Amino acid sequence: MRARYDGLAQWYDERFVADAPPHQPGLLDLLGRGSGPCLDIGCGTGRNFDSIRASGRSVVGLDFSIDQLGRARMRTDGPLFHGDAAALPFADGSFDTAITLWTSTDVDDFGAVLREAARVLRPGGVFVTYGVHPCFNGPHVVYEEDGRRTVHPTYRETGWHTDMPWWAQDGIRRRIGMSHLTLADYLNAVITSGLTVEHFEEPAGQDIPHALALRARKS
Repeated sequence: MRARYDGLAQWYDERFVADAPPHQPGLLDLLGRGSGPCLDIGCGTGRNFDSIRASGRSVVGLDFSIDQLGRARMRTDGPLFHGDAAALPFADGSFDTAITLWTSTDVDDFGAVLREAARVLRPGGVFVTYGVHPCFNGPHVVYEEDGRRTVHPTYRETGWHTDMPWWAQDGIRRRIGMSHLTLADYLNAVITSGLTVEHFEEPAGQDIPHALALRARKS
């Protein structure tokens, strides 16, 4: 199966990653200090490698897109793996830390990704996920020019969306599509992963939250 970002990696990297700040808001606090390898599930072009290193850890990246991994190689000399986030090619208890950022909208089964993250963590291991806020960011939401959001009654239409009339013609979603979870679906996926949540965060930046993040631990 062709990865959704194959053929778009250079465009995506130059538009969203190359000139971005080194750390996404709140990510370093969620990670905390640590050591050893950190698995970046769905690492894309390496947007968060600097944050992993700044936390004291080393980078291990995994993505389903070969093209994305080619760009990620420019940001690390650590190991990079081609693989499915819902079927990780690692043994149980392989890592002390795992992260996955902005992947809930790009995978078919976010719950499976969380369960796999829990599986490859050692007891006591830290997990951070950070991405689209299900309530205020998704195929049901229109970003207005004055900063307001218009929320359509399609919020409960979960699953994969290939087109919405308000999506920008040159944006990532019109090129790739978007998977949507309700907030309840998102939280239930976390609960059924077996991870113990320590902290939720709506990262700073915009008055209406754009992202939802959490830190959890493997019991």
